[in-house]
Amino acid sequence: MRQKEVIGQSIRTSKSARPGTITYVPMNKSEFRSTVFSDKNKIMKIVVMLIVMILVISCCVYAGISYYYSYHFFFGTTINGIDSSNKTAYEVEQEIAGKKDNYVIQVSARMQEPQTITGKDIDYQYVSSGEILQLLKTQKPWEWIRVFFETKNYMVQEETVFSREKLEEQVSSLNCAKKENQIAPENAYVSFSNSEFTIVPETEGSELNAREAYQMISGAIDNEAADVDLGSDPKAYKKADVTKESSELQNMVNTYNNLTKANITYTFGDETVTLDGNTIKNWLQFDEKGQLLPDDGAFRQHVVDYVAQLAADHDTVGTERQFQTTSGRTVYVYGSAYGWKIDQDKEAAQLMQEIQSGTQTTREPVYSMRANAHGINDLGDTYIEVDLTEQYMWYYQNGNIIFQSEIVSGLPGDPDRKTPPGIFTLDSKSSPSVLRGEMTANGTYSYEQPVTYWMPFNGGIGFHDADWQPYFGGDRYLTGGSHGCINLPPENAGQLYSLIQYDVPIICFY
Repeated sequence: MRQKEVIGQSIRTSKSARPGTITYVPMNKSEFRSTVFSDKNKIMKIVVMLIVMILVISCCVYAGISYYYSYHFFFGTTINGIDSSNKTAYEVEQEIAGKKDNYVIQVSARMQEPQTITGKDIDYQYVSSGEILQLLKTQKPWEWIRVFFETKNYMVQEETVFSREKLEEQVSSLNCAKKENQIAPENAYVSFSNSEFTIVPETEGSELNAREAYQMISGAIDNEAADVDLGSDPKAYKKADVTKESSELQNMVNTYNNLTKANITYTFGDETVTLDGNTIKNWLQFDEKGQLLPDDGAFRQHVVDYVAQLAADHDTVGTERQFQTTSGRTVYVYGSAYGWKIDQDKEAAQLMQEIQSGTQTTREPVYSMRANAHGINDLGDTYIEVDLTEQYMWYYQNGNIIFQSEIVSGLPGDPDRKTPPGIFTLDSKSSPSVLRGEMTANGTYSYEQPVTYWMPFNGGIGFHDADWQPYFGGDRYLTGGSHGCINLPPENAGQLYSLIQYDVPIICFY
């Protein structure tokens, strides 16, 4: 201590500018160590405090950001194609709703230009279903750091509503829905072209099923479609009642094609008449489009008329014939019980069946009566000639006389007993027989005459033996004529009985 004081004194008392001698005083090491340690502690405290502050601030920032993302979508989030980064559920829904304001659907239809219906026309708007908010709630806010390393893409249902009443009005106002613009579908039908019957397919037309069309457009709007084609759904349009797949049409085609294949050739001796498909086709009815108009009644009438014309051209029953007699005279004889006569009912039925089946054949028509020959002289060269003027008869076979005889015919002065002229054929033969007149009031006959040979050919008139006649031929018939029959000598009657055939014409004339 003293030393310090001395030093102190020398400092205070010395006035010389020259520095004095420096004396080093040794330090206490313990004191130095205490000072160093004290500074280090201060630094450590500061560092700790800074770290704590950084941690606190970081936690606050993290918590703040986490809180922020409890109401906002993470960065990198896309919902229905919309960048939803840092947006609230409300903001995302507002953006979706904004897109709906511009909604337009294009409607295409058959035979019409496309038209559009806008969202404004039908009060089209977005309605929140809460799904986007629910999506936000499933987000874990504290995981916001992870979004820098990944992205999220979501698709949610976008609920919309629109006025059904206004949509109906819009659909009704479309050009395709207006009656004046609609064309009704046409049925498939049978037509004749290129020598055959074919099915002409149905046409679709453009007549709408209004309810189906509305449902189709409404469904497209529900699905937020940008366009809808009514033609893509056949239910949207009325269909033809008869389509080309119709089995009825196919059967009709087959039936009528058979008609054109039919070929029926009729023979009338050396003459032929052919009915073919070209004629048959003309019996059918077609409209202005060439559509076949099936009418079985009208077609059948054509068949009946055709057969009637055949009969008119070729029947000889009921006609008058020119006949060259054995005596050299030319007479005209009417024949109501001999000749060709087509059975028109049976022939029409057979012809109808053959036409429908496409038959190709050559044949005679169906006859109810037949003659010996065709042509102008259908009597042929086999016949019985009874000359009521000459009172003589001849039987020709193949142009040769095989029998001849004098006769006695009916009493010419009595209309009820006069032998009628005409052309006949044998009705029957019997041996013996009894000839009877008309029945009287008391139940008896006006006469009864037994005969050996009876050959009737015109009701109650026929050939028979007459042994009561004193002679035959000449003028015997003028006073002793029969009741209309042809009386023959008994031996001649027997010979005729053995020769006469049922189909031989018997020509009686004056």
